[in-house]
Amino acid sequence: MENFYDAILDALVDVFKMMPILFLAYLLVSYLSHDHNHKFSGFLSKKKRTSVLYASFLGCVPQCGFSSVIADLYSRQKVTLGTLVAVFAATSDEAIPIMIATPSQILNMLLLIGIKIVLALLWGYGIDFVVEIFSKLRKKKVANATAKNLVGEDASKTKEFSHAENDHVANHELSEGHHEHHIHECGHIHSDTCDEHCHHDEQCCVDNIFLDAFKHTMEIAIYVFIATFIINLLINYFTLDIFTTILTDNGIVQILIACVVGLIPNCASSVLLVELFTVGALSFPALVAGLSTGAGVGLIILITKNKHPLKNIGILLLQFAIGVVSGLIIYGIFQLVI
Repeated sequence: MENFYDAILDALVDVFKMMPILFLAYLLVSYLSHDHNHKFSGFLSKKKRTSVLYASFLGCVPQCGFSSVIADLYSRQKVTLGTLVAVFAATSDEAIPIMIATPSQILNMLLLIGIKIVLALLWGYGIDFVVEIFSKLRKKKVANATAKNLVGEDASKTKEFSHAENDHVANHELSEGHHEHHIHECGHIHSDTCDEHCHHDEQCCVDNIFLDAFKHTMEIAIYVFIATFIINLLINYFTLDIFTTILTDNGIVQILIACVVGLIPNCASSVLLVELFTVGALSFPALVAGLSTGAGVGLIILITKNKHPLKNIGILLLQFAIGVVSGLIIYGIFQLVI
């Protein structure tokens, strides 16, 4: 029973420590999303090339508030996969505060932050580039297939259909001409007088951004508490000595093990990796790999909010691969330099 109560207490502490940053993060997103002056239009929009850049730096904020928020935004199709990967790769959760508290680790901490920002930028922009290429190829394929289907059809029928379609569009535009529309940050287009019958996402119509941010924070806090409690209950049965025994002097094996630990959706994984690094049981490349793999409770939010299980599994595998490759790159550099 002692482990049970400790798990509950630890889960509550983790949630309360995370809530201020999580609230501020959601408040920022809510403000940007409901800014009718459009000063910060498309701050994290899919159409903005700077989204990955912002995510790479936001992920460096201690704890995992921004990774949770951006995972939520990704589940609502507001940000790109590259933006999600960037914030996940940049997130170090509790590692930064722990290293700050240890003066001898300050230089390592600065090096860690610098490397993770570079990796987040490379992976984020790289993935968005690949996704964009596949998207263009898919659209081209669909266009070619459509063109082939039109070959052989009666020209008069095609012309008649075209005229009918143009008339329909023109009539639709005339019917909408008396209403002033604008595009919200949420991606919807609707009139200035948004009411309960607009049938859009309720978040685009909210007026009180503080209440909106608080609602999101409490919703995420519940998910985090449940998951953290279960994970802490399991971790309480293991000690640091078990992991130091498992780890070997082989740098590549350490990287693989660190990436597995990094996938634990809890701040405990980042704490464990830093503790192992501090006592000399884990190498720096393995530390980078492990902290690049996970994103704290951001992974929980992705799994619970994004209703595409296969896509979620694919993202988890992608994160693991990113962590392993990143660790191997840093390992190779260290082998050449040292």
